[in-house]
Amino acid sequence: MLRVLASRRAFVCAAVAVGVQGARDKLPIYPTPDPEVLLVETPSELEKQIGIARQAATTTYLDAHARVQAVISRWIGVEQAVESRVKSLIAPDEPLTPGILYVGVATLTGSVLARNRLFWRITLPPALLVLSLNHFLPKTTHNVSTYFSELEDKHFPAFAEKHEIAKAHSAMTWDRVKDATQNGRETFSNGVADVVGRVEEATGLKLRETLGWRSRAGDAGEAQAAKLAGAAAQASETAQAVVETQVEKVADAVEAKPAQPKRLV
Repeated sequence: MLRVLASRRAFVCAAVAVGVQGARDKLPIYPTPDPEVLLVETPSELEKQIGIARQAATTTYLDAHARVQAVISRWIGVEQAVESRVKSLIAPDEPLTPGILYVGVATLTGSVLARNRLFWRITLPPALLVLSLNHFLPKTTHNVSTYFSELEDKHFPAFAEKHEIAKAHSAMTWDRVKDATQNGRETFSNGVADVVGRVEEATGLKLRETLGWRSRAGDAGEAQAAKLAGAAAQASETAQAVVETQVEKVADAVEAKPAQPKRLV
């Protein structure tokens, strides 16, 4: 019985398979559309390596170009900063064309004069350079000195402090030298005046008038008198202003004070 059922099932399956195959082999009545053909591009290993190398070269080039542009931008910024700083240091009312030429001539003159001595060759040109700068371009030299002082205070504070102390000592020494020179001149002038006065008393000659010392003394006296008169006038004006202020304060106090009632005794 089981064998019969198995044979029937096999027969049915074979019939179905034959029918499906016949249906497939049968031509359709209507035209069928052409099937789409997809082409898949598959690069070779060489093309892959060439693409990787090209991408690496392009990345390296772009990176190098960006770095070069950054350096150029930084350099342009430095140039603009230097230009603005130089323009701020140069005084607008001091032309550089003749002044800088005079400074160069003075420095070269120092080099020529000190060509035979090593010590003077080292010290004389810088000294003449500084002196000529202070003489021909005083405002520009002052601006440059102030700028260097600011840099020194910012980056080297200890050295700047020592520099200020040295400048203070130099200024004190210079003031002492000027005072000593002035005192020496006054002493010498007084000695010469005494000698001339004795000669006038002994000979009767009017040497002071001949030398013009009386007019100079008169001019000095007039200048001193004018200075004293100005100081006295200023002091009197100050005193008058103080008195007027005090008078106004007293008047205001009197007006503000209430009147006391009279008492009948």
